[in-house]
Amino acid sequence: MTTAPSTRPSGTSAESDALRALYADWAHIIATTPDLTIRLFRSIFDEWHQPTREPEDVTYREETVGGVPGIWTLPADADTSQVLLYAHGGGFAVGSASSHRKLAAHLAKALGVASFVLDYRRAPEHPHPAQVDDGVAAFTALTEKGIAPADITTIGDSAGGNLAIAIPLALRDRGLPLPGRVIAFSPWLDMENTGTTLVTNEATDALVTVPLLEGMIAGVLAEGKIDPKTPLANPLYADFTGFPPLYVNAGGAEVLVDNATRVAEKAQAAGVGVTLSVVDGMQHVFPFMAGNAPEADAEIAAIAKWYRG
Repeated sequence: MTTAPSTRPSGTSAESDALRALYADWAHIIATTPDLTIRLFRSIFDEWHQPTREPEDVTYREETVGGVPGIWTLPADADTSQVLLYAHGGGFAVGSASSHRKLAAHLAKALGVASFVLDYRRAPEHPHPAQVDDGVAAFTALTEKGIAPADITTIGDSAGGNLAIAIPLALRDRGLPLPGRVIAFSPWLDMENTGTTLVTNEATDALVTVPLLEGMIAGVLAEGKIDPKTPLANPLYADFTGFPPLYVNAGGAEVLVDNATRVAEKAQAAGVGVTLSVVDGMQHVFPFMAGNAPEADAEIAAIAKWYRG
């Protein structure tokens, strides 16, 4: 396993505080609104795009791919024969293609490719494995359109980072070709809430808490009807034999950092080429600050170098 070098300055930038402040505001709303409906919960998380600068020279197009709606991000002069299949975060219940399109566009632009951001079915209305099935359907449809499997990268953040990893596992289980690469930002994988950083980073994570995760777990695992050790729901229990090269990152301040480190160790033990990047002081899915904070821009530049390498 290689470790991605950090190019950020000592300490965290003033610009990076915007994400922490947004998360703290959300946490306050969640804590003080006991009757928060799922509709309002989702509307809060659709603000996730706010710390991300709108990238220049990118167009967007809505489309349904393999029965799954989503948004294409199309940088000028992109190689559209290469696609990032992006799964948004949000505990499988919130977040959307709209909340993540700017982040996906920054990544597509840096890598010189196109990106399709999935609006997969969300929990609790659609528990596991609906989200994985939607990702597999979109991946398969892209290959049927002529995109080579090796030219597709599954990518995502938080719960979407889980999906970025689970989609190739599901493809392998079905005897289908795998993507060429996998990228997971702050992946949320542990459906048992056993991570040590849930405790050690509790005071520094501005958003994610054990009660919040418990609610998300209940939704995606159908109120306990699905085993939390199911490998496609919890890839920490998966067999990574034959898995594509993996880039995984996390913020050093977040409670889910050991989800990233544990999956990196597990994949490496199975012979997978793994690059792990943990950036000190950063919050959950810190690349959301793309275009506005040096830590996010440095991370995206490192991913672009890894992608081309």
